[in-house]
Amino acid sequence: MSIHHLDRPEAKASGHTTTILAPAASRERKCMALVPGSGLGYTDELHDLLRRRLRIVCLILLLGSGAFFARSLVAPTGIDDVQQQIIHAAVLLVLGTCTATLWSRMALGTPCLRRLELIAFGAVVGYFGYLQVRDFASHSILHDIPEAEQARVFQLATIGIAMRWFAVIALYGAFVPNTWRRCLAVVSVFTFVPMGLLIFVCFKCPVMGPLWPAAIFDMFVVLGIASAMTIFGSHRISELQQQAFEAKKLGQYLLKRKIGSGGMGDVYLAEHLLLRRACAVKTIKPDHMADQQTLARFEREVRAMATLTHWNSVEIYDYGHSPDGTFFYVMEYLPGMTLQEMIDRHGPLPAGRAIHFLRQVCAALKEAHGIGLIHRDIKPSNVLVCERGGVADVAKLLDFGLVQDISHRNGPDGDRLTMNGAILGSPPFISPEQARGNQPVDERTDIYGLGGLAYFLVTGRPPFERDSALEMMAAHLHEKPTPPSEVRADVPRDLEETILRCLAKKPADRFADIGEVDRMLAQCEAVVDWSEDQADAWWKRSAKREPALA
Repeated sequence: MSIHHLDRPEAKASGHTTTILAPAASRERKCMALVPGSGLGYTDELHDLLRRRLRIVCLILLLGSGAFFARSLVAPTGIDDVQQQIIHAAVLLVLGTCTATLWSRMALGTPCLRRLELIAFGAVVGYFGYLQVRDFASHSILHDIPEAEQARVFQLATIGIAMRWFAVIALYGAFVPNTWRRCLAVVSVFTFVPMGLLIFVCFKCPVMGPLWPAAIFDMFVVLGIASAMTIFGSHRISELQQQAFEAKKLGQYLLKRKIGSGGMGDVYLAEHLLLRRACAVKTIKPDHMADQQTLARFEREVRAMATLTHWNSVEIYDYGHSPDGTFFYVMEYLPGMTLQEMIDRHGPLPAGRAIHFLRQVCAALKEAHGIGLIHRDIKPSNVLVCERGGVADVAKLLDFGLVQDISHRNGPDGDRLTMNGAILGSPPFISPEQARGNQPVDERTDIYGLGGLAYFLVTGRPPFERDSALEMMAAHLHEKPTPPSEVRADVPRDLEETILRCLAKKPADRFADIGEVDRMLAQCEAVVDWSEDQADAWWKRSAKREPALA
């Protein structure tokens, strides 16, 4: 694997090199671009697959063998039944032990799993070998058979035994993941053991001696077909597994499962193949890949987020595109729930807790506004709450997909990405200036969004509820919101006044900056009504740790 150091704050990916964006606040640190290469991920995935498959195959062997053992107890067939039943019981014990071990929570390495595989199949092979020797010893299968029928009976008995081994070979090939070389080695044992036993038992027998050459040919054909199918299938399955694994990789990241979807892209729970660190990977949806404006917005989003270092902003780890051109960025994985999910599940928040979350959002916005970034999409689903570093009720501001840089660092292209005249934002929380689509935005646009968020937290609903998005935007433009205390009587007056001022129609009537909002929230009487101990107790009692869209 090649490693390239990047000293610049940003770079473009080319070829097979994954580009990493270095946050402006930490340019003194060297960032590394990792070229996609081999890692431990595929081996780990095969280990997990091997354990799952061995669980199933051992259970099948145990249940099948158990069924035949029960039948032998109910309907004995000969004088050797007691000895056979003892050996059969020993095989069941081995299979039961292997099955219980595999289904337990015991940590098992790959070598241990391979040993269990050989023990389970070895027990079955040994038992089948015993049955074959017992049935053919002293030409017992031909006792009382007329000489004219002996060849036919011997052939049928041989094919019947071959079918036992056929089943073992097919079961092994279908369930146990292998390279074709290892599969060839194991299947060769399953093929030549019964053929060797047949020759060993029949070679010097005066009755079966003349019959075994034809029988060995029949057995070779049956087992040869089984072996060829198994080896080819194992090789093909191995190729497909490798292809599936590669399809789930973005550079050095293995995509585990989809955990959410946004307007521009999808979010996956992922893992760095070398660092073994869980993370969230956001990719652009395929139908947006050809849209250069969308790609520019996506790139602008990650650049904006990478410059943010505040505790209450989501942390960006990596950024770039894969060899097939898929744009992505990697951020910290935050198992928790959004404020939207919290309110949906548990209802409106008490004033003290709402203030606790709002002040954290203010802190994240203060840093963003300080470097000229306007979020423009403050809403409950873009604020995730979780436990981080042993601290409960940590709020993380997410999704800077609509961010606008109002500083002079973007140059003339910055305004073009805003799409003049377009309406960008979420209708339930959009500001009047965004709803018009032709007015400039500034920090006070996010203050309006924060007011809508605060309204939602204490009442359980947005400031305006209408049947359509257009009606909702019209309400933001022309109607006054119902005071929160008329929706919920326990909303404190000082908090209500702060919320309504944030929701003023004219930007000039709102707070001048986000710091002023934070100071007003800090002066509310309810600010002392929520403590860290209460937060810890709430999470232990009520919170369900589910992955949310990051």
